Amino acid sequence: MLTPDAHLSEKLFADDIPQVPTRNGYGEGLILAAEENPNVVALCADLTESTRIEAFAKKFPDRFFEMGVAEQNMATVAAGLGVSGKIPFISSYATFSPGRNWEQIRTTICYNDSNVKIAGHHAGISVGPDGATHQATEDVAMMRALPNMRVIVPCDAVEARKAVVAASHIWGPVYLRFAREKTPVFTTEATPFAPGRLQLFWESKKPGVLIVGCGPVLYHALSAAWELEKEKIGVVIANCHTIKPLDEKTIASLAKRAGAVVTVEEHQIAGGLGGAVAEALARHEPVPMEFVGLRDTFGESGPPAALIEKYGMGKKDVVAAVRKVLKRKR
Repeated sequence: MLTPDAHLSEKLFADDIPQVPTRNGYGEGLILAAEENPNVVALCADLTESTRIEAFAKKFPDRFFEMGVAEQNMATVAAGLGVSGKIPFISSYATFSPGRNWEQIRTTICYNDSNVKIAGHHAGISVGPDGATHQATEDVAMMRALPNMRVIVPCDAVEARKAVVAASHIWGPVYLRFAREKTPVFTTEATPFAPGRLQLFWESKKPGVLIVGCGPVLYHALSAAWELEKEKIGVVIANCHTIKPLDEKTIASLAKRAGAVVTVEEHQIAGGLGGAVAEALARHEPVPMEFVGLRDTFGESGPPAALIEKYGMGKKDVVAAVRKVLKRKR
């Protein structure tokens, strides 16, 4: 029998499950972090409403800096603040930050181990109508390759709020990834959140596949597990909100027990969560793997839910990946 984590929402598969963008959690978490620590400041590249920091700007006007459409300058200014005792959070669309200012993040923030938190918004193909130019699907790969960088991808708005507060406690560069579209809120205030630690959400008595996911599409993995259980296919579902540093020891242990792995992410398969897990398992516990994510392609304009299905990141795609990896395992 599939066992849900006791801290997941009671409305996990209900039609009226709350739907909130993870970017809302960023705005709420930023205020909590600022109330807790007077050194928390925020910088934005002319996107205060879209990145949900309007409330912060109103509550802490002396700690908010509007940088205009100048992401490279924003990163460099933040680097100076980060080595001067402040805890700066910089906000823009992920295609622009870290997309446009990657070199400044590398040289002025990471090279100096500056205490900057980078909030990449409107990430993934679910940005929808804005199209491929605004759908950041390579950002995790870009950021996890940088020395000194941590990478966190919250699965819902509640976890996003916790991730922001947690990031303010971590010394050094942190990349936080947020989505634009409303997505299910399936964790609760009581759900534990510890950066760098894998978290089990579902566990069958006899799991044959480990599903490791991150971000809002993790909900599709949970839905898929429910369907698979009806076919007597047992799985373990792990929330890998922290892609760097990766909890390699726990992933290897669970992979050894299950004997096969599927990764699920709203990102290019190359260099994202799937790549990170594959690298870890190649070193510690090689097992058959399948990957759910974008396959070397750009997105397009369209309804978010339709794009998720078209590009192979929905529930049916997770189910198909599990069946495929089971055949290889056997």
